[in-house]
Amino acid sequence: MSQPRLRVALFGSPAFALPTLEALRARHDVRLVVAQPDRPAGRGRATVAPPLATRARELGLPLAQPERLRRDAAFAAQLASLDLDVAVTAAYGQILPASLLKVPREGFLNVHASLLPRWRGAAPVQHALIHGDRETGVSIMQTEAGLDTGPVRLSRARPIADDEDAEDLLAALAGLGAELLTEALALLARGELPSVPQDDALATLAPRLTKDDGRVRWAQSAQRVRDRHRGVAGWPGSWCRTHPGDDAPVLKVHGLERAEGAGAPGAVLAIDAAGVVVACGDDAVRLVAVQPPGRPRMLARAWANGARIAVGDALA
Repeated sequence: MSQPRLRVALFGSPAFALPTLEALRARHDVRLVVAQPDRPAGRGRATVAPPLATRARELGLPLAQPERLRRDAAFAAQLASLDLDVAVTAAYGQILPASLLKVPREGFLNVHASLLPRWRGAAPVQHALIHGDRETGVSIMQTEAGLDTGPVRLSRARPIADDEDAEDLLAALAGLGAELLTEALALLARGELPSVPQDDALATLAPRLTKDDGRVRWAQSAQRVRDRHRGVAGWPGSWCRTHPGDDAPVLKVHGLERAEGAGAPGAVLAIDAAGVVVACGDDAVRLVAVQPPGRPRMLARAWANGARIAVGDALA
């Protein structure tokens, strides 16, 4: 049975949305791609386009990049003119006003990287890893005015591998989300897509990360320290201070693994060929690769030798 081609718009910005775009354009009529505006980035502050906007331009697809959706009458009129069957969001980054949600005949479907109602919000993958979840997945949710509160139309679970970090898991869930959306739209076209209300009592929140989320909490267990390290990979990244005190230099931590040892949280227990072993609230971790201020990434042992770090010193 051939699948009906739906008239769709895709709202997204980061690389997470790219597999969804490819899945949509292979089977449906993508009438508009909506992304965040191009913005300055990096040390040179050069203007950089979101990955979804770049891909839409490469494909010659209609593209809109409104600064703010609320009270943007011109954009609302543009969307209404497209005669959409459905719109899709995939990590778009703006809250949709209630007036827009009514424009497509079937409303908006959101590709959300968690098993709702767990981890509602902007950083579900990161929070799942930080909190030690062993399973996650993708939910296709009907978008409502609340924060990821709409009914779940379809979901699929997958285990979290022990060696996956936030960047790995985001990429995997982006692909899974595109597959699940394809299935959801086929069911939607036949009038067979389920709709299951969320249990608000089970909801957890996944707010956008801040720089402080990357700070190593040495008082936590070694497992929790490693889970946080995996969860903040990409941004903001793990970091600590080279000695106690808020004015101490910041040390970026690029490589970290579990190790054996015990001592006061933050204490350097050993410096060996494999790295620098640091005590946690329970057990220890080994710093493998680090980056001191103004220096390139290096092996932790080389940093310790150059900075004259000794067993018994404390990181904070």
